Formats: sequence, structure tokens, C-alpha cells
Amino acid sequence: MSFSNLGLSDKVLAAVAATGYTTPTPIQEQAIPHVLARRDVLGIAQTGTGKTAAFVLPMLTMLEKGRARARMPRTLILEPTRELAAQVKEQFDKYGAGQKLNVALLIGGVSFGDQDTKLTRGVDVLIATPGRLLDHTERGGLLLTGVELLVIDEADRMLDMGFIPDIERVCKLVPFTRQTLFFTATMPPEISRITEAFLHNPARIEVSKPATTAVGVMQSQVPAGRESHEKREILRRLLRDAKDLNNAIIFCNRKREVAILHKSLQKHGFSVGALHGDMDQSARTAALDQFRKGEIPLLVASDVAARGLDIPAVSHVFNFDVPHHPDDYVHRVGRTGRAGRTGTAISLVTSLDTKSMAAIEKLIGQQIPRAEGDFTVQSEASGEADAPRRSRSRDGSRDKPRGDRKPRREREPRPDREPREARPEREPHQGREPRPEREPRHQGGRNPAQPQAAAPHVPSIGRSEPRRPQREADHEPADHSHLPAFLLRPVRARV
Repeated sequence: MSFSNLGLSDKVLAAVAATGYTTPTPIQEQAIPHVLARRDVLGIAQTGTGKTAAFVLPMLTMLEKGRARARMPRTLILEPTRELAAQVKEQFDKYGAGQKLNVALLIGGVSFGDQDTKLTRGVDVLIATPGRLLDHTERGGLLLTGVELLVIDEADRMLDMGFIPDIERVCKLVPFTRQTLFFTATMPPEISRITEAFLHNPARIEVSKPATTAVGVMQSQVPAGRESHEKREILRRLLRDAKDLNNAIIFCNRKREVAILHKSLQKHGFSVGALHGDMDQSARTAALDQFRKGEIPLLVASDVAARGLDIPAVSHVFNFDVPHHPDDYVHRVGRTGRAGRTGTAISLVTSLDTKSMAAIEKLIGQQIPRAEGDFTVQSEASGEADAPRRSRSRDGSRDKPRGDRKPRREREPRPDREPREARPEREPHQGREPRPEREPRHQGGRNPAQPQAAAPHVPSIGRSEPRRPQREADHEPADHSHLPAFLLRPVRARV
């Protein structure tokens, strides 16, 4: 079947033919007729099967009639990340070049003023992330009462990023009679609950089982040690020995590990870029553009690059860290082997990743074979295990390695000074007499050597027995040799 049999307009067919596509993918073939028939659609397909064009092409056909009003978009597309939103806008720019449609992009990292200006002119297609979209609605600069078509893309990623409450708020702001398109690669229970609540008699299109990897991707796992320097050495060895490696995405679980691995690969002579959520939008866009254009063959990224990014020519995917959630593995592997191509996915597995790998194999329904070869890392080969220890200062910065520090220079004797052995011993001061030794003082400032007067007898009140006389042991001086001298000085009472 060709695109001409799906009911698309002549302008859209001409744009598709200009791009070189002649045959639709299974998800496009089944979803486009239902979208044009104004039905709700629930699409479940592997990543990289053309889900974006499955809703972009029919939307362009439907938007040829009608006109947008100020601050009231006609269609709304929700994406979990800025990169995915920008990628969908590129699809509209490519296929809708012959149509006069206003497409606006509402993402973070861009000033509100420019976005408000576009909304004021009227928007046919609004592509947004949930957070920035709700910011505009709360400011009063955006009304969703005119939305005719709502698209929720990468719904499982929305769930992972905590956007489900925002999705529920948006669904309550749009009209009840709108058409809803729901696309996802996996179907967790929370996603099923939302589809039942906000989709009305949807056409369920499932071209592949949920959470399955592409057939053309060759998967393997490589044993690695727990130490980070060992994993980095194994990764460098795999990158150098890989066959037919055009470009590769290296995934890490944490943003901090992305920065460390990026710097390590640069240090060893690799041309590599980095992509994670803490980078500003301009740096993220620049790194992604360089990777797409082939200026940098390697990209170290977090899971922000694991969902929906359309980079067809990725030949290899390396999981430097095994993902904690099995669904993330499916999306990471989906960055390679797209559109019928072949690819390679290699995971570095430590002894701590045994349970995670078992969960991944259970989810995808197949065993991931172990790579052949010896991947043991010698301490001399790593170059990092035997590096000299670095002392850390209080502010967390590292000083120079102890082995690189210069030896302490021995002091040379000064010619104007005599050696210590040759110096004459000093004689005691002639004009001062030695201080006599002080006698120990009793507590309370009384000298026990002085005679003590007998205390007069004071009759006690309320008792008949006489006062007990003091024993001789009470008059014996105590040993105060452990006390400092200033505590033994007499205390003079003021009269």
C-alpha cells in the first residue's frame, strides 16, 4: 500500500513524495485512516516505527480548512522533553512547507515574550511540554477551549517524568468533544487508567507487542567490574574494536556520570559530546545538531535522549549503566536499528546489575547473550587504578598528586650563623636571683604550716549533742602538686 491510498490531501502527498518515502510503516498504514475519520486512537508500537508521521500527516490534511484565532490553538501536541517537541516541529516544517500554517513551540529555556507574541498572532499547531503549557494558561495568555485535536506522544515517558497529573489537568482544560490521539511504546497500568478516562471508544492499533526491541538490533552484554575506571577502560576498548561503527550513543543513569565519562573520553582522544537535563537549552540543541550532522560520532547522554529522538543512522548503542527500569532499556535500544536498519546494542553489566538484567530479559521475552572475548582489565592497562593518590582540600578540590610533588629542599646552613653544636652555652642571668620555691598552699588560701587557732564552740540550734571535734587527719595537708601555680596563690579578702 502507498500513501495515496490513505486519504491524504494532494499537498501532503506531494510533500511526502519530495522526502523520498513511498511506502508507509505499519503504524502509519493503520492509524492515518482512523485519524482522518475523527476517531480516538491508541497507538502502541516500537520506538522508531514512524509514530510521529502517523499523526503529523493526517493533521496537515485536516488543518487545510479553517483558520486559527488569537491565543486559541486549533490542535495541541504534548511532548515529554524539549528535544522531542523540537523534533515534531521539524516534521511539520518539512511536510507542511506548502501550507500556510502557524506552528508554535512552547518549551522551557525560551523567553515568555517571544512565545506570547506567536500565540497572539494565532496558532494552528501548538507543540508544548506540559510545564510550560500550564505556565501560559495560568498567566492568562493561552486558552485551550478551541482545541479540536489533542495528541499525547510518548505517554510512558510522561509517566516516568511525573507529568501524569499535568496531563490530567490539560485534558480537563480542552473541550470534551475534542479528538484524542494517544501514542506509547509500553503500557504500564497508570497509562491504561488514563486511556480509559480520557479516550472515547478508541481504535486500538498495536503493530507489535509492548516493550519489545526491534528484530534488526543485535544485543549483547559484557561483564565489567564495579569500579568506574574499569568500565571506562572496557568501553574504550569496545569503541576501538567495534566493527562498522559510524556513530554511537552512550547512556548513563546519572547526569554526574555523563559529565565524568564525557571528560574521560575527550581525554583519551575521542570526539564526543554530552547531553543531559542540567544543560541549558542552547547547549543541548548544539550537541544534538552536531551529532546528527556527523560532526561528533559519539554522544554521552542520560535518558533524556532515550525517548523518541529520530536519528536514523545510529549504528551502536552502549549502556554504560544498566537502566534501573526495564522499559528504559527498550527505549535506549530503540535509538539504533530504526526504519528497518540493523544496529548493535551492548550493555556493560556488573555484579550489581544481575537483578536489573533479569527484569529486562523478562520484559523483552528473550535472553541477552554474553559477548565473546576476554574483557578483564589489568591495573597497569587502566591507567587510572595506579594513578598517584590525590589529596583533597577542604573545599573539595584536588591538589597535585603526591608523586608529582617536588621533594622538600634541605636547608643549607647560613654562613653568618654558627652550627648548633658550636654555640656556647648561655650562662644564667647575673643580675637576677633565683626565685625561691613556694610552699604548697592549702585550699582556701590558708598555709597549713602556720598555727591554727582553735575554733570557738558554737552551740547548735535544735540538737543536744555537742559538735564533733575535727580529727587530726583533717589537718593534714593535701597533695596539690598536680595543680598549676596560679591556683596555689593566696587569695586576699577585701575588708
